[in-house]
Amino acid sequence: METTRHFTATTYVVNEGATALHAHERLGIRLPPGGHVDRDELPHEAALREVREETGLEAELVATESPITGPNTRGIPEPAHLMLHDINVHEDGSVGHQHIDHLYYAQVESRAIAPSGADEADPDDWEWYTRAELAASDLQPDVVDLGREAIAAVGGA
Repeated sequence: METTRHFTATTYVVNEGATALHAHERLGIRLPPGGHVDRDELPHEAALREVREETGLEAELVATESPITGPNTRGIPEPAHLMLHDINVHEDGSVGHQHIDHLYYAQVESRAIAPSGADEADPDDWEWYTRAELAASDLQPDVVDLGREAIAAVGGA
């Protein structure tokens, strides 16, 4: 069986020492903004678009760019992590679908969630978590670890 792979981008947004997570209706877990990279997008552009659509916030990525340039070469913002997520795992253990996720950290100026995209989570579905609240939560361990790392990377407590 062939595995289908899609590129995705996820962004942990941070404001005043906390990161925003929403209740993902289909998956039943809390996650940061994210989604598929469109055909005409670079991963960091998708990351910023998804934040805008899902939260209404304008984010500034906390990312380095390679200083290497050439006649047809330039650096782009590098993700904090490059992750592989198994999305559709069959009973025999084979994987039908995977996401190759470019995971970024970003800062935002406000905590006022006002989604601008269609079919986005309601503002009431979002919560802001500090590092301590993440550590004390029953959220998925990777969400806790990445959320805490994002807050530290942006300069939160």
